[in-house]
Amino acid sequence: MDIIDKLTEVFKEFPGIGERQARRFVYFLMSRSPAYSENLSILISDLKKEIAQCKECFRFFILSTNKKENLCDICNNANTDSSTLLVVEKDSDLESIKKSRVYNGKYFILGGLVPIVEKTTKSRVRISELQERIKREKDLKEIILAFSISPQGDHTDTYVREQIKDIAEKQNIKISSLGKGLSTGTELEYSDNDTLKNALKNRQ
Repeated sequence: MDIIDKLTEVFKEFPGIGERQARRFVYFLMSRSPAYSENLSILISDLKKEIAQCKECFRFFILSTNKKENLCDICNNANTDSSTLLVVEKDSDLESIKKSRVYNGKYFILGGLVPIVEKTTKSRVRISELQERIKREKDLKEIILAFSISPQGDHTDTYVREQIKDIAEKQNIKISSLGKGLSTGTELEYSDNDTLKNALKNRQ
């Protein structure tokens, strides 16, 4: 396998990128100047140095210049509504909902969706971490499951609901899911503000 094939395989690991697109990325880089590739390499390296993962919600965030932090700006904000916890698949879903300004509660990033046929689910998503997070929250009144409207999203909703049901009942916490407003096949990160607002308003 030559360098072109190796780099193509790396790009194929990106979400939604197939063989043809991955190879186009490689040829694009080959057509650019050495300075372009060098700058890209530096930015990728700096990304790991300047980004941290929140210990509470598992969101990636930019570290402040003056100190190391363990919490992102949402979890560290006293004005965040601690009575609700919105569980999403990935960072881009959280960012979409945050930008819509239709929700002011806390978040938890599950880390993926649960495959419909899967025997090692606990190693694929942060279900144990979610259970521990719920136990730590003293003011929590509602957990909102917000996954893509798809068979895998529905399966994830069912799985997570089952895994947290006993803890939620013991602490008198309501479990709800996004309601009408999202059409079948919709990815949260591509939903507009009105759609997200209706989905949250009609949760059940």
